Amino acid sequence: MQTNNAADKRGGTFPFDCAYGCPVEATTSVIGGRWKGVILFHLVGGTRRFNQLRRMIPSVTQRMLTLQLRELEADGVVHRKVYAEVPPRVEYSLTDFGRTLESIILSMHEWGEAYVGRLRAPEDRARPGANGRAAPPQ
Repeated sequence: MQTNNAADKRGGTFPFDCAYGCPVEATTSVIGGRWKGVILFHLVGGTRRFNQLRRMIPSVTQRMLTLQLRELEADGVVHRKVYAEVPPRVEYSLTDFGRTLESIILSMHEWGEAYVGRLRAPEDRARPGANGRAAPPQ
């Protein structure tokens, strides 16, 4: 039986029965990365065209957006539909399997809102570095 060294240090062991090592690692291999969660969040709202996603995520480069969408498609989370039109039209949507991530993505959004609110809280601004980061400018 394979065990997790971090778990061993806490006095317990967890058996692994997947190639990734644990289910959390499997999940983060699919939705991890700088942009995948953001892309999935926007696709939870419905089908999007490539340029719509680019406008919704202005900090992502065209190349990176393309790579991340391809990876999500390869993992069976995103469906890519190409229309035989000139100019070509490509739409992205969540697959049924991708929809199973919706609650995770929405929970990440809620957590992120709370975290950003915490960073902006007056007591955090009054204590520079209290959270390990410099206080945001006032």
